[in-house]
Amino acid sequence: MGSDTFWVAVAFVIFMGIVIKAGAFSKMGAALDQRGERIRAELEEARRLKEEAQKLVAEYKRRQHEAEEEAETIISTARAEAERLATEAKAKLEDLIARRTKMAEQKIAQAEAQALADVKAAAADAAVKAAETLLAAHVVGQTADRLLDDAVSEVKTKLN
Repeated sequence: MGSDTFWVAVAFVIFMGIVIKAGAFSKMGAALDQRGERIRAELEEARRLKEEAQKLVAEYKRRQHEAEEEAETIISTARAEAERLATEAKAKLEDLIARRTKMAEQKIAQAEAQALADVKAAAADAAVKAAETLLAAHVVGQTADRLLDDAVSEVKTKLN
């Protein structure tokens, strides 16, 4: 009756009929659809994770930029404060030196004035004693006492 090829073709058609009747193609299609859906979901999850990672990278770069700006601001503020303190310290030092110099000059002036007063007083005392001695030796009596008192008071008023 026929060739082997014919019987193989008939067996194949019968087998395909049984497979179709059993619904194997629909099960295979459903399995392929499920696998395709699972792959699509995994791809969507990977895309979502990639977007989140990009957002995190952008956020960290922004934070880093803000931190660098804040550090620069802190450094600038510290430099300005150091310059201000240095200027203030220099001004205080100059003021202190000026006050100390003025005080020293005043003390020197006072010492000079005191020394001059001491010299004048010593000269006045010496002049008075010399006048007393001369008048006591040359003038005697009431006139001598009166002249001596007048001369002593005059010398004291003129030298002081």
